[in-house]
Amino acid sequence: MPRLLIAGCGYLGQAVADLFVAQSWEVEGWTMSLESAEKLSGKPYSLRAVDISKGEQVRAKPDDFDAVIHCASTRGGDVDFYRRVYLEGARNLLERFNGSRILFVSSTSVYAQTKGELVTEESLASPKHEGGKILREAEELILTGCGIVARLGGIYGPGRSALLKKFMDGDAVVDPQSDRFVNQIHRDDAAAAIQLLLGRGGVAGQIYNVADHHPILLSECYRWLANKLNRPLPPTGRLAPRRRRGESNKRVSNAKLTAIGWTPRYTTFADGMEKSVLPALHASTL
Repeated sequence: MPRLLIAGCGYLGQAVADLFVAQSWEVEGWTMSLESAEKLSGKPYSLRAVDISKGEQVRAKPDDFDAVIHCASTRGGDVDFYRRVYLEGARNLLERFNGSRILFVSSTSVYAQTKGELVTEESLASPKHEGGKILREAEELILTGCGIVARLGGIYGPGRSALLKKFMDGDAVVDPQSDRFVNQIHRDDAAAAIQLLLGRGGVAGQIYNVADHHPILLSECYRWLANKLNRPLPPTGRLAPRRRRGESNKRVSNAKLTAIGWTPRYTTFADGMEKSVLPALHASTL
């Protein structure tokens, strides 16, 4: 029975774990805190509290794994936390599990293009923000160690959508002078992509973009939500600078991933919202 370690068994990691368990893999999930591990105690896989930024904790684990996924999250932490979780975490996992197939979950935010360009894995990835620079360092570590890098668009799904939350909280703004494309991916489609990349499709030392088929303009996103939820369109105004991840405007291509057999269940943001997120939202309010 092949064995998988998921370092960062959170929103995405749990969906990945479920897919591999269904394929008869033995899965172990790591969370940063004992409290988080205890909350997941009913899962059909083992869980441990391990801080991957601390080399001694990673080295103390006696088990080996056929595959390792680094999908830990900083949960909005500062630059130092980014460095510890992503960069030091990647280094510690590579050193401890250097015989394993390793995949690092990165972000399409490393592409800093601003003119709505179509970007592929061959496009320049030179982020201006510090968090993105740290992600790039971590990516290079993984690639040098013959691992796989998956650059994910904005993750959404049941109970989670940054765009929906901003709209519902009244923080959304439509800025005609600074409209931009956003690149999204449903959690379940991201999990399926990771399973494919680790299982048979991914090539060691390669980068793969993971985003749906159709990037959407921010203004179109808010118009769709307003219409679907029967709410007013957000006010017109100037968008505040996106300090944490910088300001970008690009359309992320998923052609490399689809060429190896990945087909998203939710091909657009609207599709995923209508079939998955909004039904769960309505059910929770009943």
